[in-house]
Amino acid sequence: MSGTLVLVRHGQSEWNLKNLFTGWRDPDLTEIGVEEAIKGGKLLAKYLDEHDLKFDIAFTSVLIRAQRTCQFILDGVGQSDLETIEDQALNERNYGDLAGLNKDDARKKWGEEQVHIWRRSYDTPPPGDEGESLKDTGARVWPYYMQEILPRVMRGETVLVAAHGNSLRSLVMILDRMTSETITGLNIATGVPMVYQLNADTTVAKKEILT
Repeated sequence: MSGTLVLVRHGQSEWNLKNLFTGWRDPDLTEIGVEEAIKGGKLLAKYLDEHDLKFDIAFTSVLIRAQRTCQFILDGVGQSDLETIEDQALNERNYGDLAGLNKDDARKKWGEEQVHIWRRSYDTPPPGDEGESLKDTGARVWPYYMQEILPRVMRGETVLVAAHGNSLRSLVMILDRMTSETITGLNIATGVPMVYQLNADTTVAKKEILT
């Protein structure tokens, strides 16, 4: 029997609050972000208790906002010492030359439409040699998911992934069978757990968003 996959975007970061492009930069959580992560932990504690589950392993990125969110959630479900694997494959997309810039200032410089394309299109990267599109982000997230995360779920384990808006968008795109067109409209809320039950063929049997 396949297990349970829980995806959670990190709580609000200091740069989310300042409306800055963040990417691989490493700001911490705000007080609101901490509260969001704690709330996510409480929601998951209730869910796990109702379904007689506990986490077997957690995965997160190498960035502090995701790592702290992961830890707050594990504290909330009473599993503070759970094995947690950190890997940059789960990092936020790299925003290239946009990283650190205010989003409103970027719109003034390049125009609303161009910035929207950089933020939401599937395959147009932001400027700069290291800039990643959602497609580029998926190219590192998907193999990691297939090789490291999915096998654990298929063995019946309950797995937590605390990551970022775009690394999770690339996963949700595959799980929810979204297209390169429909994914552009998806925004993942901070600190809100998404719980997936998978079928034996790795497709989604059930999805719940805990609020």
